[in-house]
Parts: sequence; C-alpha cells; structure tokens
Amino acid sequence: MKRLYHGHITAALIGALWTLTAAVTVAVAMSFVTGDAFRPAGLVSLVLGALAGIAALYGRLPLAAASLVVAALGPVGIGPVLSQGAGTVAQAVAVLALAAAIALGLGGMLRGLGTGALTRHEFEDAVIRFLTGFGYVFFTAIVFIPFYVMVMTSLKNQQQLVQNPLDFSLDLSQGWHLFDSYVELLTRFNFGSYLWTSFYISVLTVLLTLAFSIPGAYAVARLRFRGAAVFSRSILLIYMVPMIVLALPIYIGYSMLGLRNSILGIVLIYPVTTIPVALYMLQGYFRGLPAEVEEAGLMDGLSRLQVIWKITLPLSLPALASVSLYVFMIAWNEFLLAFMLLDDPSKFTLTRGIASLNSSEIPRQHLMAGAVIATVPIMVLFLGLERFMTRGLTAGSVKG
Repeated sequence: MKRLYHGHITAALIGALWTLTAAVTVAVAMSFVTGDAFRPAGLVSLVLGALAGIAALYGRLPLAAASLVVAALGPVGIGPVLSQGAGTVAQAVAVLALAAAIALGLGGMLRGLGTGALTRHEFEDAVIRFLTGFGYVFFTAIVFIPFYVMVMTSLKNQQQLVQNPLDFSLDLSQGWHLFDSYVELLTRFNFGSYLWTSFYISVLTVLLTLAFSIPGAYAVARLRFRGAAVFSRSILLIYMVPMIVLALPIYIGYSMLGLRNSILGIVLIYPVTTIPVALYMLQGYFRGLPAEVEEAGLMDGLSRLQVIWKITLPLSLPALASVSLYVFMIAWNEFLLAFMLLDDPSKFTLTRGIASLNSSEIPRQHLMAGAVIATVPIMVLFLGLERFMTRGLTAGSVKG
C-alpha cells in the first residue's frame, strides 16, 4: 500500500491538538473548583504540544516527564495553563492534572505509531483515537459543567452570589449551612409534597401505560388482523405533532370537563404521551420471542390471556423493566402539561413547583436546589437500573 502520511507530522499534529484540549479542560476545571483565575494559552499549547508529541513518538524522553516539564511552565507565564493569583497548591494541582492528561492521552493516541512514513490505515487509526479522546472530554464537559454549576450554586448563600456570581468553589467552613437552601425548600416551599406527587403520578402513569401497551403490542406482534401493518407503522405518528400544538385543545377540553387543576386529569393525560413509545418498544421485543413457546402453551390448553400472563410476560421482564423506567422518567420530567393544567400549589408536581421558584423574589440558589432535587433521584434511579434498560432495549433486536 502506498505510504501517504508521515509519523513526525502526525505526532506533532495530534500532540498539539491534544495539549490544547487538555489545557482548556484543566483551566476550566481549576477555575470552577478553586474560584481562581486559570486560562489556557493557545499558541503555547500548540507549540509545546507538538514537541511533546514528537518526544513521545521517539520515546527518548519518558512521556510523563516530558509532559510534566511542559505543564510546569505554566506558573512562570509561558505554559499551556496560566494562573493569575492562584495559590501554590492550586498551581501544583493544575500542573499535575495537565501532565497526567497529556501523558495518558498521548500515550494511547500515539501507541504503535512509526517515525517514518505511515499507511493511510495507521494515520486514520491515530486520528480516530484522538477524536475518541476529544469526544469523551467534550461531551463529558457538556454534561458535567451545567450540573456542577447547578449543585455549587445551590450550596451558596445570597451574599456569596452577590459578591462573585462566577465563583463556583465550595466553602466547607459553612458546615451544615451549605444545605440551607434545601432545608428551606422542604420546610417553607413544600417541596416534600411536590416530590410525593410526582412520584405517585409517575408510578400510576407506568401502570396505566403497561396496562394498555402490553396487550396492544402483543396484538400487533402476534395476532393477524386487518390493518395490523398500518397500525404498527403509525404507532409513533403522534410524536410528529408537537405537544404545544395540542396544548390549547387539551386546556379547553379539560376546562369543559372539570379536569383542569386536578391530579386525575394529569394521570389521564400522561399515558397518552407514553403509550405510543411503549407500544413501539414492546412490539419489537415480543416479535423477538420464539413463537413456538407460546404455541406449545396453546396446545396444552392455555387461553391466549393465560399464555401472555404465564409465558410471554415472564420472558419479557427485561423489556418491561426498561419500558417502565423510560415511562417513569418521561412522567417525572414532564413540564408543559403540568404547567398548563395545574394552578393549585397543593397539587403541583415537582417540575411545576420548580417553575414557581423562577421569580425575582426568590433567591437563585433556591431555584438551583430545586433543580438538584428533581435531577438527582431520577439520575440515581437510571444509573442503578441502567443495565436492565440496556438489556431490555437490545433484547428484541435479534430474532430467534
């Protein structure tokens, strides 16, 4: 194969780009954590990163030592990460963090790369490793930074926010007073009631959704009737209509029926938004189950409902768990319908209660604390049951 690319250029390019990525990441992280001023130096990062890449390519200088030298230049004003007014400990942590990021990153990205001409496969392999590392850093930052800002803001008092709204460091000297915003939400703003309301509404939504979607999905997957194919393909058509378009008709209809500002109305409307996706997920899983097992049950004298209850559902527990979790998250996080239909604070769901905190009269840390209360339980639930959700979503992808 014709050799089109050179190892020196590839190593220098990847070293420069990765060092710049690491410098930006460390500077942003240290600024958030310490409250001190850290900033990346773009041109210096590119130049020193190119040198570090070439050094790693030759292996004549241990990569960790080379990275440490590059990173340590920051405190004297010529390194990839520059600190202004930061303490010695913070500078040392920034140096070590940048050194580790460069060493670990370049060590993996340039692994097996030659010093001479490269094939296209070798070049693309190194580039893909760099893009993978960059993707991990970039998307982790997108997810983590807003959550970090939300949590840190909720742990501050009004005086700290007024003095420096951009300081997201944590003052541990406050002790238990860090959680004053959470205490006030639960005692003064009735957030305990909002949590309970959202919980049992979400559970009822899951039960109603499963009650309708299990027989519907089974019928589409197993039974033969006129219009089955059309119904199967049109299950998700409801999601082509934005909910905001349906908001006014729902509001008018609920007002005429006396269901507005009632928990019953919310419990009735939430499954309308979750049943289609549950039908879609379950029908794919039911199709993947071996029909011979159900046919054997029918031959043994079981009715169709008994086959579903005694054979199909036990085999479908992973799918049912994943659908339940997905529906629960939709109901827990739903805002538009709750905001439109609920006016009585005693009946607010959690998202509706958080919206009521968006006022100039309520401190911002209370709003952030409410967001944390709404986010953490569903995050813990998802992480704890993620393996069941993954198993349920993929179990029906292979037939047999």
